[in-house]
Amino acid sequence: MMNQANAMPAAPQNSKFTVPNLLGIALGDATGVGPEVTLKALAAEAAADETKYLLIGDDQRLARLNDQLGLNLPLKNFSRLSDAGRFFVVNPTGELLPENLPAGSPVAAHASVAWLRDGGQRCLRGELDALVTAPVNKESIIRAGHKFIGQTEFLSELAGTHRTAMMLLGTDDRGRWLRVALATVHIAIKSVPAKLTAEKVTLAIELAAQACRDLGLSRAKVAVCGLNPHAGEGGEFGDEEITTIGPVVQVMQKRGFDVVGPLSGDTVFHYALKGKFDAVVAMYHDQGLAPLKAVAFDSGINWTLGLPFIRTSPDHGTAYDIAGQGIANPGSMIAAIRLAKQLAKNKR
Repeated sequence: MMNQANAMPAAPQNSKFTVPNLLGIALGDATGVGPEVTLKALAAEAAADETKYLLIGDDQRLARLNDQLGLNLPLKNFSRLSDAGRFFVVNPTGELLPENLPAGSPVAAHASVAWLRDGGQRCLRGELDALVTAPVNKESIIRAGHKFIGQTEFLSELAGTHRTAMMLLGTDDRGRWLRVALATVHIAIKSVPAKLTAEKVTLAIELAAQACRDLGLSRAKVAVCGLNPHAGEGGEFGDEEITTIGPVVQVMQKRGFDVVGPLSGDTVFHYALKGKFDAVVAMYHDQGLAPLKAVAFDSGINWTLGLPFIRTSPDHGTAYDIAGQGIANPGSMIAAIRLAKQLAKNKR
């Protein structure tokens, strides 16, 4: 029998009292697959409940794509929540994008940042129950003149908090979950040892445990990875486990957290997938994302922990190579939308 803590979350019930009033979706880079997977995901989710959606982006461009994909979603311009309908679009800049933008266009990059900012601000004003963000391209945003690390960091700064962490989660083909929180995120591998502080590991453990509670799991058992091979082999392959990670785990255990580690990163995900742990704290980006994407490539979700509002995102990029072909897989966007709805329901 599957461990209850590793079970698939229940699907939203068909009641207007169990779903968000308004879920926002920032459409990301218009030259990528974000708008396509968003429309496909909404078409797939339309019958699940009565959630209302606010799509933040170019309304005319989205209407054309809706027609091209043959989805026939009843898109409407947004004015107020009480308006009839469920699928609304708002363009915060009021500017329409040219039809034939090249992949990674600066025009699209500027728009993606504006749409992301608008979604975050609406959440902070309490206008949205949650925000789902479609993929953006960091390189094109930076080249367009923005100081930009990632959507997680952008929204954290917008909200005025730096006590945030990325959690990536998804299921394998047997419905078994991996949930991975990251102690460090978008930095070079050579910088990880110097930037891996006790404060960052502590925060990742705290937020991972809180995430388990927000999901309504029956427990919050967290495993913490070591940084080095075999968790350092007692200092033979590095001493971060002895000087930083291990002491944090001991302190957190004394504080009442159900946490173990540091454990070897080459085995801990195997046991987490089998249900021994509810969440794993990885020390750096690829340590956590490689196993997650190996088991949930088409359904992985990026969830920003620690924000004052709910934000999820599909765990893939803009996929310029297939954009505009109508073949993008919406699985990850569907999962991100479902998680946002579940978290909003649990929060209420």
